[in-house]
Amino acid sequence: MLAYRLLTAEDTSAFCHKVTEALSKGWVLHGSPAYAHDPATGVMRCAQAVVKEVEATYRPELKLGSL
Repeated sequence: MLAYRLLTAEDTSAFCHKVTEALSKGWVLHGSPAYAHDPATGVMRCAQAVVKEVEATYRPELKLGSL
């Protein structure tokens, strides 16, 4: 099964660490990152999709971050 996650966070080094951690666990970048201004907080937010091929069967309660 191909698992999909969308990682999001404020535009800080913490976001880069979140993506780097996912890559170190076998996730692969999927597409380009996205940036948007969050008017509620006044900060820029980042998003990056990642995918990973896993030996699992999809079910809604599956914790994707634990794959």
